[in-house]
Amino acid sequence: MNRLSRATLAIAAALTVSHSLAATRGGTLVFGRYADSLFLDPVLNDANLDIWILTNLYDTLLQPTADGKRVQPGLASRYAVSADGKTMTLTLRSGIKFADGSPITAADVKWSLDRARNPDNGAWNGLISSIDSVAASGNTVTLSLKRPDPSLPSALATFNTGIMPQKLFAAAPGANDAAKAKAFAEKPIGSGPFVLSEWKRGSYMVLKRNPYYWKLGDDKKPLPYLDTLRFEIIPDDSTRILKLQAGEIQGAEFIPLSRVAELKADPKINMVLFPSTKVNDIIMNNRPKLKDGSDNPLSDVRVRQALNYAVDRNALIQLVTFGTGKPMKSFMSSGTPLFDASQKGFTYDPEKAKALLKAAGFANGIDVTSMATSGSADDQALLTALQQMWGAVGVRLKIEQLDAATKTARYRANDFQMRTGAWTDDIADPSEITGYYAVKGETEAAHTGFSDPTIEKLFVQSQQETDKTKRAALYKQIQTLYTAASPTIYLFETPYAVALLKSVKGFNQIPLGNNIFERTSIEK
Repeated sequence: MNRLSRATLAIAAALTVSHSLAATRGGTLVFGRYADSLFLDPVLNDANLDIWILTNLYDTLLQPTADGKRVQPGLASRYAVSADGKTMTLTLRSGIKFADGSPITAADVKWSLDRARNPDNGAWNGLISSIDSVAASGNTVTLSLKRPDPSLPSALATFNTGIMPQKLFAAAPGANDAAKAKAFAEKPIGSGPFVLSEWKRGSYMVLKRNPYYWKLGDDKKPLPYLDTLRFEIIPDDSTRILKLQAGEIQGAEFIPLSRVAELKADPKINMVLFPSTKVNDIIMNNRPKLKDGSDNPLSDVRVRQALNYAVDRNALIQLVTFGTGKPMKSFMSSGTPLFDASQKGFTYDPEKAKALLKAAGFANGIDVTSMATSGSADDQALLTALQQMWGAVGVRLKIEQLDAATKTARYRANDFQMRTGAWTDDIADPSEITGYYAVKGETEAAHTGFSDPTIEKLFVQSQQETDKTKRAALYKQIQTLYTAASPTIYLFETPYAVALLKSVKGFNQIPLGNNIFERTSIEK
């Protein structure tokens, strides 16, 4: 943990402590978002704009802890795993209800999990693919597993396993699941701390407190403390900050890192850098030929290693993150469970980079192209700095500006040589990012085309290894092998930057990105 993270946790702890001493109930918090949500269904979506709102509307059987590394009881007060690891039994809390007052039953849980694990539904069914069947009886839910699955508790604390009311969903108009989901998502009913009251797309969203929420506050009365949570959609960073400084809103997300120091100096504002699992990298196409048929020097591991050694991460952290980041040492963040702290990553060594390029037959350098998101100041600053760093070792970088939709489409079609990239974990387990970045699978290792049979084998073992020490050893090997193969360029980790008026207490954004408002209050 670096000094920044320790300071951030201290601030967060201070917020919690001051809140616990004097929590005020009632009132409306107005929070500025950079963009609106799209589709409020826990299963059929893949956008953080939705995910980070869904966790306020829906509850899960288990929940991630505040540090994002473990799980704690949620709608299930306890769970047990059989000795052979192939059965999980969960006990539901008594008296729990959805936001309309109807009871949450074990049948609702079975239906929700069956829907979430349906391979035809959404991009996240794989997180609970180890479940063979779900049985419901009384307040007990029993999961029979195809294999032991050490990541399952964390998966049951992830947004896509949010528990939904089966009868209300079935009553929604529509001939099939997708149509009903579209209708239900306009007026969702879950059991989270808040319930959607009003939504004017592109403008604002109003959430009211769920009067049936099960969790208690410090005063032993039901949470949340706030009566109303209003999200104002304010895409322009400067406008969002101006409204905060003027007191028109009480909180704002995605504060540009270039403005952090200024807001830290504002006596009316708490500028908080919450620890995150966000890693920022350059994703490389590792295939021998690019989509246009041309030869790709990035297929040579020595070239990929050379590019990593030619990055001055400390300089980038100052230039791009204004000192708020820290160097990546692994493809996963240091906040991800089973991150191996002994990983060294890459030092800045231009001479070693030159030697590797020469050994690969590129003593005169190479030409490479990276896609960037047009209009992104961060992409422009990052790639301009890399042009200079790589230029010093003979690598000539061309920047290709594309709108976000085109950039994503080309990436998904493997039609690129390099691109700027970032990742945030959704689950308190290393399996999600490893499955996406290091394993060939459906995404072809983050579309790099990279494949290592040893990593593939280790990953399969890790998905069934229930001994934590042995599982950590498997992930240590995976991280070491991945770094040596260098399918991507390691850059830096960055925090979540959220600015709040000092009257706002008890807000938390956990390392998995979830915005937690259940203990938020506005103090006089």
